[in-house]
Amino acid sequence: MADDKWKKPEQPPPPLFLGEKERNLVKQVNDEIIERVVGQQVLYFPLDIEHTNYHPLYGEAIEKTFLPPVRVYALVEYQGIETQFSEGIGIDKITKINVKFHRRRLTEDQDLFVREGDFVRYGDIYYEIVKLIEPKLLFGQPEHRFEIQAECIRARDGLFNAS
Repeated sequence: MADDKWKKPEQPPPPLFLGEKERNLVKQVNDEIIERVVGQQVLYFPLDIEHTNYHPLYGEAIEKTFLPPVRVYALVEYQGIETQFSEGIGIDKITKINVKFHRRRLTEDQDLFVREGDFVRYGDIYYEIVKLIEPKLLFGQPEHRFEIQAECIRARDGLFNAS
């Protein structure tokens, strides 16, 4: 009888307070805060991969085709206007925003995947996504990232046509 008391289990026990139910609770709370309390939204213009003509060698496209816009609730952080001086060109002003998307809300509920090169509209201004970061882990678990942060710069006039 004493031998059975100290027998090693076949499977390790599940982690405490870090299961599927807890992840779903975090998603529900984040959805409610982002949509009902904060209420910031952007129009997301995803690139139409099937109808965009990519260069066979470089993988770039001069003229891009976009799918219809999708309304996405997110946390938007306005970065302000930055003045840059370029030699021979002059002064340039760059407007930036950071858009923090809830990953599971996008992928599971809206079937949307954020990519660099896509455009968002915040207010009346169009921004191009230039950098993506996934900075936060849920409960410190690397397989459960829950935020996608997009660094965006204002699109130059004529670069993006929403119609």
